[in-house]
Amino acid sequence: MRLAVVSTRPSSSTLASASKHLNVTHFSITHSYYSQVSSPSLKQKLSVHCRDFITKSTAKLGKKWMEYQGVNNWDGLLDPLDDRLRSEILRYGLFVEAAYRSFNFDPSSPAYATSKFSRNSLLARSGIGQTGYRTTKHLRATCGLQLPRWFPRAPSWVSTQSSWIGYVAVCQDQEEIARLGRRDVVIAYRGTATCLEWVENLRATLTCLPGKHCAYGNPDGGVPMVESGFLSLYTSQTATCPSLQDMVREEIARVMDMYGDEPLSFTITGHSLGAALATLTAYDINSTFKNAPIVTVMSFGGPRVGNRSFRCQLERSGTRILRIVNSDDLITKVPGFVIDNNDMARKREVHVAGIPCWLRQRVEDTQWVYAEVGRELRLSSKESPYLIKRDVATCHELSTYLHLINRFVSSACPFRATAKKVLKRHRIESFGCSREVKLSS
Repeated sequence: MRLAVVSTRPSSSTLASASKHLNVTHFSITHSYYSQVSSPSLKQKLSVHCRDFITKSTAKLGKKWMEYQGVNNWDGLLDPLDDRLRSEILRYGLFVEAAYRSFNFDPSSPAYATSKFSRNSLLARSGIGQTGYRTTKHLRATCGLQLPRWFPRAPSWVSTQSSWIGYVAVCQDQEEIARLGRRDVVIAYRGTATCLEWVENLRATLTCLPGKHCAYGNPDGGVPMVESGFLSLYTSQTATCPSLQDMVREEIARVMDMYGDEPLSFTITGHSLGAALATLTAYDINSTFKNAPIVTVMSFGGPRVGNRSFRCQLERSGTRILRIVNSDDLITKVPGFVIDNNDMARKREVHVAGIPCWLRQRVEDTQWVYAEVGRELRLSSKESPYLIKRDVATCHELSTYLHLINRFVSSACPFRATAKKVLKRHRIESFGCSREVKLSS
């Protein structure tokens, strides 16, 4: 099965009109990483959050590893948050952090929107080289919009159609494999960083997922649909750059052929746009490879991806998804709207909103009705006494998520009373000053 975009593409005039109102500073609404990556303080921030998780964790998962990969839907591990699971979530969060740190955010650079580091040095140079993993493939995503003729003459930050989006890394260290209980393969995605990725994000209507596995078997009789822009970034290609989908499939096939006779897991992780792409990737792997090992998504601050039928297909395929959500993060509340709740719908065959079926069908026909997927771990910036700033950007930052996970206990006790000073950058900024703190690696 091949995922494909079947929605109508915006015209060149529409894109031209949108581009007039876009500039680099608009990207800060979702990510302020450009300024962070340019400063040595990022290394400090990363280590302040998860100093103990930059090197290999000592918490042995052993025979219970499948539980931590979600085989039982993380029952009994989220509230209160199990310390081993916390360690694993933070560890995967650092892989996403590495994707951000490897990306060239400088629009004036000839290498804009590429990886700053080679495949062999990526993890080491991004600060997490002692994970026991080795990067095996760079990944790129391509905007599928029909570009106007003048676009090649536009600045690179506007016209870059294909951008480095993440990487695949395979655990190679035997001690780490023994600790994890299997050989783990990580696919890590960064969030939105380029102009055209922003334009794709705005294509928020749902579009069909064609394929023999998608047209039947859903309890509601519906057709799985996902956000048009996310699907476009996953499936589009150019004459010189294959689609992200093709790159992922090629690497997954190679890894399964090489390590298929031993315990294996695929863990796809991402932040923001990367979280959406992680969900599509997991769905695609389980739909394409019949004998795929357990496929797990750990997403941070992800937007909604698809409708109820898409959620049903994910559940039928055995895809495990743990969504880490900040209640104060606007991005997790878009696109579209939801008329039922995932957990409630699972327990009761009713719709939380109490909308009659005929009216619900009319609303869903607008292609704006989404559904939450997977299991949710809900956090809140308001519970942290160390987050002085709680604007839209701060609540969405990956660093905020890592901070909250590091100190979350349970819904009854949402924040550790003994929490140390974290996110020092926010405290410094609140007093109107800044300074660099050198930290040994």
